[in-house]
Amino acid sequence: MEKVIIKLKEEPLWSAFFAFCFVLVILISFKSFSGAIDGFAGMDYEMFFWFLLVGFVAQTIDGALGMAYGVSSNSILLGIGIPPAVASAWVHFAQVFTSLASGFSHWRLGNVQWSLAKKLLIPGVVGAILGAYFLSNIDGNAIKPFIAAYLLLMGLIILSKVIRRKKREFNAQSRSLPYLAGVGGFADAIGGGGWGPIVNSTLLGKGHVPRFAIGTGNFVEIFVSLASASTFLFFVKELSLAPVLGLILGGVMAAPFAARIVKVINPRVLLTLVGLLVIILSIRTFYLAVQ
Repeated sequence: MEKVIIKLKEEPLWSAFFAFCFVLVILISFKSFSGAIDGFAGMDYEMFFWFLLVGFVAQTIDGALGMAYGVSSNSILLGIGIPPAVASAWVHFAQVFTSLASGFSHWRLGNVQWSLAKKLLIPGVVGAILGAYFLSNIDGNAIKPFIAAYLLLMGLIILSKVIRRKKREFNAQSRSLPYLAGVGGFADAIGGGGWGPIVNSTLLGKGHVPRFAIGTGNFVEIFVSLASASTFLFFVKELSLAPVLGLILGGVMAAPFAARIVKVINPRVLLTLVGLLVIILSIRTFYLAVQ
């Protein structure tokens, strides 16, 4: 905690942003669950435990590989007939808490680069707000084939890096980083997930160290999810307690375990897993989008 206080004193931007986000989380929590808590006794506990399992598995994958929490969770919600905007709102509200647990775990283990996080923060938040707004007013499925094609390309790039002997140096001063974060935030809100596959996988493809790419990406995702959730809640008036609470608790329980995986796993193995995961998810997204 002492390190956090020192860091916030050195970085006024982070201090102000953390304070604002803390107030926003409290307001969103009160607005969203004020009605739902009244029906706690009648909650569907079978659904709750199923989503607890979904949240645990999804966050284990996300915390270790830097992606797939939103994609996997949102896919289940869409599969049972939840409208896209409502499903994305539920997932992002849950992801505020799971990302907080994951981001803190990565920070505690030294996986977060503050200089990189600052470059991704504001563009990612702006992109998430715009994406949530558009999804609430247009059909978000229209752009999914294009996102899938990009993800497939990034998966191939990551896999090629595993067998490529020449090591590529990561350029922390690249001017494309803010644009990357903006696109990632927008796509994440539209598809219910995608920040990890777009932002984290691109950082990996550009040669960044896996633990820092994933740790920093997951840390910034806290604010991206918060921006999406707060925007969606202007349009989605209530939350279903069982799936949201299950996703939150399952994800929070898995976060510390997942952060340790990325700390100890061999980078080549991690890159292979990430590359294969991105390719599989991109093919699945494209297939569902063209149906």
